[in-house]
Amino acid sequence: MSSRVPIIDLFAGAGGIGVGAVMAGGDLRLSVEMDGVCCKTLALNKKVHPGEIVQADVTSLDGGALRKKAGLRKDDRLVIVGGPPCQPFSKAAYWLDPGDDSRYRRARARGQRAEKPAPITMARPDERRTLVEVFMDRVAEAGADGFVFENVVSITHPRNRHLLAKLLARATEYKFETTFIKANAVEYGVPQLRERVFILGARASSPVSPTKTHLLPDVAPNGLRAAVTAGDALCGLDATRFAEPEEVVRGTWEKEFREVPPGWNYKFLSEWAGHPRPVFEAETRFWNFLLKLSPDRPSWTIAANPGPWIGPFHWDDRRLRIVEMAALQAFPRGYVFAGSRREKVRQVGNAAPPLLLKHMIRAVLDAVEGRARPVRRLRRKELRQ
Repeated sequence: MSSRVPIIDLFAGAGGIGVGAVMAGGDLRLSVEMDGVCCKTLALNKKVHPGEIVQADVTSLDGGALRKKAGLRKDDRLVIVGGPPCQPFSKAAYWLDPGDDSRYRRARARGQRAEKPAPITMARPDERRTLVEVFMDRVAEAGADGFVFENVVSITHPRNRHLLAKLLARATEYKFETTFIKANAVEYGVPQLRERVFILGARASSPVSPTKTHLLPDVAPNGLRAAVTAGDALCGLDATRFAEPEEVVRGTWEKEFREVPPGWNYKFLSEWAGHPRPVFEAETRFWNFLLKLSPDRPSWTIAANPGPWIGPFHWDDRRLRIVEMAALQAFPRGYVFAGSRREKVRQVGNAAPPLLLKHMIRAVLDAVEGRARPVRRLRRKELRQ
């Protein structure tokens, strides 16, 4: 169902949320992003990413300025979408331990007694944590009729939950009805296991959680379609014309890498897996070390800054191509990314899957346009579940 409700995309990145807004039938008027390479990417994809592109810090533009740049009058309807930078809420945002956790897991894998290290609770200073509040302030200042907030699941962790609670409190203060959703992209047709949280808000009524369309892997059929597999998504992208020099795997673990079968990681080469000549001990490496996709299952999460031996890799013993990463994120075929290989990987890995966002944004547009049935308001205690 199409809609002509204007949409502003804050923290636009490479355009995942903006493309989702267009797929949902919205009228994408403005994308705001401070990263110059991402802005070039948006400009390269005007056919699927219309609207003005402004390279700016969201904190430098108030709600009135956003409306003006989007060509909107004060009384025009508006939905604001965005995913403030997620890095401050990830595990990497907390002080790394001096090897205690690794030593603990190694001892347990060997059957030895070991004392579990104390949890790490001190976060690195990061001014981006305040951008959650900035997002809600811009929604209020612009007089938006609805909004979609997207972020990583770890924002619900006890260390970060107070920021999420503050956003919900402000939404209530600004007269929004809200719906909280924890979603896995694969359940909405994305060929990738990628969990995200959303807060959907509208002044007219609480947006209805969108209906799941696909099953998680290994779940009994219940009328939904089977998950889209990596093999489905990457069909045709193994052609020579898509090849990249950087996809060739060479170096320290090349021999071991080639021995790992599709759908496995380094643990295939461990005693735990029954390997006759173990190379690694199980549970002593990151889970995505030497991780390969299986063509018969959805992809694991695409990382923005993977190390040289961090997957997922292609089952054909090579690194994934940019077009393949984009396909696993459900970007439209032909979507172009600017910059170097490293910059393209970062953009794709940081992006929100457009197909997942289509469903979330459509739910808010329905509420704004009066097509959503009222549902109960989110209770804060549900965040603890």
